[in-house]
Amino acid sequence: MKNQKFLFRSFLFTALAIFFSINCNAQFLKKLGKRAEKAAERTVERRVEQETSKKTDEVLDSILEPGNKNKKPSNKNGNPIPEMDNTNGNSSESTHTNETNTSTNEPGSKSIQVYSKFDFIPGDKLLFFDDFKNDFVGDFPSNWNTNAGGELVVIDGYENKWLNLTPGFNTVYIPDVTMIPSEFTLEFDILGKGIDRKTSSHSYLGIVISDNDSFEKGNNWAMTEYSFCQYIERGFVIENKINAKRGMRNETKVDVRHVVNQKHHVSIAVNTQRFRMWINEKKYVDVPRLLPKDVQMKNIKLTLRGIDTDKESIYISNIKIAEGGVDLRRKLIADGKISTNGILFDTGSANIQPQSMGIIRQISQVLLQDNTISLKIVGHTDADGSEESNLVLSKKRAEAVRNTLINIYKTSPERLTADGMGESKPISDNNTPDGKSLNRRVEFIKI
Repeated sequence: MKNQKFLFRSFLFTALAIFFSINCNAQFLKKLGKRAEKAAERTVERRVEQETSKKTDEVLDSILEPGNKNKKPSNKNGNPIPEMDNTNGNSSESTHTNETNTSTNEPGSKSIQVYSKFDFIPGDKLLFFDDFKNDFVGDFPSNWNTNAGGELVVIDGYENKWLNLTPGFNTVYIPDVTMIPSEFTLEFDILGKGIDRKTSSHSYLGIVISDNDSFEKGNNWAMTEYSFCQYIERGFVIENKINAKRGMRNETKVDVRHVVNQKHHVSIAVNTQRFRMWINEKKYVDVPRLLPKDVQMKNIKLTLRGIDTDKESIYISNIKIAEGGVDLRRKLIADGKISTNGILFDTGSANIQPQSMGIIRQISQVLLQDNTISLKIVGHTDADGSEESNLVLSKKRAEAVRNTLINIYKTSPERLTADGMGESKPISDNNTPDGKSLNRRVEFIKI
């Protein structure tokens, strides 16, 4: 009898356990099913967003890269997949040099993107340009001075020569420019090699604007430094001295690690006291009164510190200093015509480079303000290459600018025409690099 009661109780407990287990599993599966359903919905949404973004990029690329159907394959982040045996690189051309500073197909560089709000406007009067074309590999460039040394090198996969900067406690590099104007722009390319998570948190490249041309900073100077450190977020140091007294010093924590560990383009605009700095197409520094008031600044100096020379190298190339001109918008309205060599193109093509968008944006603002204005856009080239090819190229470039105004800034097509003059109307000597840079230009003429 006891055995029967024991068996009955065991059976009852087992049945109850099975029942509750089935019920719990059912509830669990039900919840799991809802979660799976929501996860599936999120996955679909992400896929739709990705496809939409991809199609949008394709449309924008078709505007800024007309006819470019043979783009390199890219990874999931949109970055070109480097070719293992590419040692020649792909040169690209600005309106200042045949071997430009922003090739978009070099190993590790990102594919071209459109930044319609990019508001950097390069100066329109060239003061200094150096791509080290006339210097020898292994030498220090003839148009510079330094207290630390350095040598020119050629880097596989990249066009032009690069100056390998030597870091130190007080390393200074000075281009041969004196008495810089109160309004000017500075641009250059930077390439870091060996930059990794062990790179020092004290590794900084500095841009100093000073009242003297010696290796000392002087009594009046303004400086911005940015970090190459990878393991923590360091950002920028902003500092100045006025009449030998510190005016300000601040460190801004901005994450630029993903930018500085590859080739990048630095753009700086100085307007009297105001200092602005962009890396690639993003503005990181905008200080309204960094430079001292009513003080003649004489030179620009580059400084480097904190780099381990046994494994890390910082290279610079394509340095351009230009005097800032009159506001293009006001000049176009007042004079009815402007000419600019600040709209940049890839070598031998009509592919507009992103840093050109500031100028094109200003043109669009004139058209938006006065809907009675119509413009003729005229492209010009230097004398490199044949007359026929330059004529075709100049027309394609003018048309590319027109398409950007229409498609990005929504200008009516009827208000814009495009033409090209090739090399037929030079404004300077085509036998010098500076002369060629002036001849490569785009005109906007009221009609």
